Amino acid sequence: MKQAIIIRKDVKMDKGKLCVQVAHASVSAALKVKESDPELFDRWFRLGQKKVVLKVDSVKQLIELKNKAVAMRIKNELIKDAGLTQLVPGTITALGIGPAEDGEIDKIISELKLL
Repeated sequence: MKQAIIIRKDVKMDKGKLCVQVAHASVSAALKVKESDPELFDRWFRLGQKKVVLKVDSVKQLIELKNKAVAMRIKNELIKDAGLTQLVPGTITALGIGPAEDGEIDKIISELKLL
């Protein structure tokens, strides 16, 4: 069981902002799983909430990954910044996928590099 969080590297954010976007993606995707499959969420939570944080170079790549997750019926959440600090409102910054079984997540993220 794990969750994948993917961040756009073409969006310039300081480290704190980047961390917040990762947190938004993780929590938002996990809550979707909790709503639809509480047992899956509880198992992931009890097993230590394993996560991997990866990077892509563009919004196009992020959307492609989202579409793969949707096609595989894996809960996910695309993060759009509110624009209160560094970014223009609505800027897509990150994607949270899962939690789901490792093998299912790996089918989506296997070619990505770690952040």
